[in-house]
Amino acid sequence: MRRSVVRDVMTTSVLSVPIDAPFAEVARVLFTGGVRAVPVLDDEGRLLGVVSEGDLLATAERGDPVPGHSGPWQRLLRRRHAADSSRAGATTAGALMTSPVTTIDPDASVAHAARCMREHGLGWLPVVEEDGRVVGVLGRSDLLRVFCRPDDEIRDEVADEVLGRILLVDPHRVAIDVDRGVVTLTGELDIRADAQMAVRFVERIEGVVAVIDRLTYRYDERLADRNIAPMG
Repeated sequence: MRRSVVRDVMTTSVLSVPIDAPFAEVARVLFTGGVRAVPVLDDEGRLLGVVSEGDLLATAERGDPVPGHSGPWQRLLRRRHAADSSRAGATTAGALMTSPVTTIDPDASVAHAARCMREHGLGWLPVVEEDGRVVGVLGRSDLLRVFCRPDDEIRDEVADEVLGRILLVDPHRVAIDVDRGVVTLTGELDIRADAQMAVRFVERIEGVVAVIDRLTYRYDERLADRNIAPMG
């Protein structure tokens, strides 16, 4: 069954800044690139840290022309940085950056990357090789690419992989309908376990949004365990 890894969906065009980049240069990269954070790299392309919009705000707060003013911008700055004044006045990427950084391996599964983002409350991850070099970045939108598979491609995988190769069932016994990632399975299989496993395996296929189970079965193998003859 198809399993995409991070290198399949990551963005390889990476905006970055060197450790000695001045504050204004970091702000320019963030603004013109339309991104919320950039990695800080050494001369060999290895990751040193990350600078985000939030890291710049502590310094920006020092420029508040009206101390104590209660406008929405000033209230946002005070709320986000009341507990972090260490970066106030920082003038280079090295002084502004956060380090160490949560990263992801390019060969990690997309599912693992999604779980990592959720557990750490992150919107993106630097993709780093074993030697520390950054080879891409992974954002939440990149993870959604697996749900853009054509319906015909998903249907073929259900028939060939799940039914034909894993369950050893003739695919013609099941009608497989795929509509925008929603898979409907209709048909009769031999035993209850096959019907249940078919649904479970299809749910794990990349790009499947949901499975509508309309499968039936000829024999419930649980009855044999109870020494009860099947009815009918």
